[in-house]
Amino acid sequence: MPLDDPENPKAWSRPYRWYITMLSAVLVLNATFASSAPEGIIPDIMQQFSFGQEVATLTIALFVAGYCVGPLVWGPLSEQIGRKPVFLISFLVYTGFQVGCALSQNTASILIFRFLGGTFAAAPLANSGAVMSDIWDADTRGKALALFTLAPFAGPTLGPTVTGFMAVSGVSWRWVFWLLTFFAGACLLATALTLPETYIPVLLVRRAQRLRKETGDDRYWAPLERNKMALGQRLKHVLGRPFIVLAREPMLIAITLYMSFIYGCIYLLFEAYPIVFTEGHHFNEGITGLTFLPIFIGGVLGVISYLIFFNPRYERAMAAFKPHPVPPEYRMELCLWAAPMFAVSFFWFGWTSYPSVSYWAPLAAGIPLGTSIVFLFLGLFNYVIDAYLFVAASALSSMTVVRSLFGAGFPLFATQMYQTLNPRWASTLLGCIAVVMAPIPFVLRAYGHHLRRNSKYSPTGHLPTKPPAKEEKTGAQAV
Repeated sequence: MPLDDPENPKAWSRPYRWYITMLSAVLVLNATFASSAPEGIIPDIMQQFSFGQEVATLTIALFVAGYCVGPLVWGPLSEQIGRKPVFLISFLVYTGFQVGCALSQNTASILIFRFLGGTFAAAPLANSGAVMSDIWDADTRGKALALFTLAPFAGPTLGPTVTGFMAVSGVSWRWVFWLLTFFAGACLLATALTLPETYIPVLLVRRAQRLRKETGDDRYWAPLERNKMALGQRLKHVLGRPFIVLAREPMLIAITLYMSFIYGCIYLLFEAYPIVFTEGHHFNEGITGLTFLPIFIGGVLGVISYLIFFNPRYERAMAAFKPHPVPPEYRMELCLWAAPMFAVSFFWFGWTSYPSVSYWAPLAAGIPLGTSIVFLFLGLFNYVIDAYLFVAASALSSMTVVRSLFGAGFPLFATQMYQTLNPRWASTLLGCIAVVMAPIPFVLRAYGHHLRRNSKYSPTGHLPTKPPAKEEKTGAQAV
């Protein structure tokens, strides 16, 4: 579909595309907000159903575990029936599961509804990023993705803040799930009424169907209509290919482990912060929820820094490398700053967590933590997309599944770790693991082009590593 075609999503007006970007971000915010929302009402749920801390933690862990299943289904499905139908189907069912949580009468029902809710809530995580690539050209996509990246981190940090104050105000814990129901229902309504289809192959199918109907000529067809696979082949392609790519790519394994550790640490903090601030500084649930806001503030500062400092530098690199694309290693500039910052943040948080030390000290550690997380995710995500191009979707799917496993698993041992080791040594352990993983961006920056050249799945190994203008100048000087 040519760029000047009015039906091409990239040709729509910029205000309209920015609206679609913001709506897609809100859908992700909805899903991630719901993942951490029970944090503020865990004492009430434990009292209602008479279960322990470990089972209460499952209300968060099982929702995130649903993210492991969802992307494997919703991503490929959107490439067959379109982005909008997937959003509508998933959010309709997801809204129903929030009603199920609100009306739960026993432990089994609330845990099952949380897992199924997470599975259907994963649709925006799998497809909202694809919508960005549908509507934006390469020059603007970086800015749109930078703003879009805030949503996955804003949700988990805002969830405990809102539900903590709901618990303190005395409302029933069931109202937290009614709130999630209303939020999901509003998103479903906005999607149904205002979100257009953005996937070009599906738009071409609709055009071909319209032309066949208008003209009576059956010779009109779209490529997607003829690209049919047997069920067995499709299952192998959808479920198997992401993990085959992951298993054969050392640099993808390293990136996936690093990002999964970071993601696990985000959800681990939902158990660590109450130990430091509720037990140590005697905050109530509402004020403890506010302690997550510095992480969000750090994320906002990270996005602003990217837009002001790093994105202009990348745009200059794009101009210097024309007509070739910029090597993926240039994406690592963000991570070279963020990797040490992420490790230092845990040492800072841990060794200022004494009850005798002002609570402002561990709170402030959340700001560099949030900034480093946004930098690392922006840099590493963009590196994978730039390096793998045509198999980037498979690479990102495998990363999402492994990352979600870490996000679901870390909260399950966080409380025991922080109580057994105490917050100082538990945070030091995490900081030391972060130090061990910190060289990954530096290695990719220095040797990534060699790894890509030897990769079976990366088609970018032949790209020049220096701007063409510099290479020509060096050759002239040699003569």
